[in-house]
Amino acid sequence: MTLAQETRYYSPEEYLELEVNSEIRHEYIKGLIIPMTGGTPNHNQLALNFSGTLNYLLKRQPYQVFVTDQRLWIPDKKIHTYPDVMVVKTPLIYEEGRKDTLVNPVMIAEVLSKSTRSKDRDEKFAAYRTITTLQEYILIDQYTMHVEQYFRTDNNKWIFCEFTEAEESLNLASIPCQILLTDIYDKVDLNAEE
Repeated sequence: MTLAQETRYYSPEEYLELEVNSEIRHEYIKGLIIPMTGGTPNHNQLALNFSGTLNYLLKRQPYQVFVTDQRLWIPDKKIHTYPDVMVVKTPLIYEEGRKDTLVNPVMIAEVLSKSTRSKDRDEKFAAYRTITTLQEYILIDQYTMHVEQYFRTDNNKWIFCEFTEAEESLNLASIPCQILLTDIYDKVDLNAEE
């Protein structure tokens, strides 16, 4: 006879206490603690290329770029997560009572994998849209040269653009940056298996 395992729900405070002392990262979604999987070399290279280019282009400007290990709190959805790349306009605003969890990104980018593709497009994007400071969401495919851009307009509508050619330029709407796809995909092996 198999016993059904009871699902345990945690408070945000319990999650944060466990997460600070954990050797691996976890997301917190409405009481559940979910381990985050490791990335592929392509995933890491894309996040590094994108964040590194943004960091360089935003030198001496009132923005900070964060990559993979910076925790974000989405209060309306009760979610703690770690976006692949996040740009925050200074000053940084932290979750109440914390100095390690941000709440005010203007731009978030996720690198798509086969296992997270639909979640990043649907659930995560829906949660991210509840962040009032967020103006732009970028999805970067790690298997083919394909970038999706979503940006918020003044009347709270989202505009969609996509880019598939190396010589195309991604003009970010939320920050003063323009990036060639060839720079985003530099050193990325599009023939690699997941």
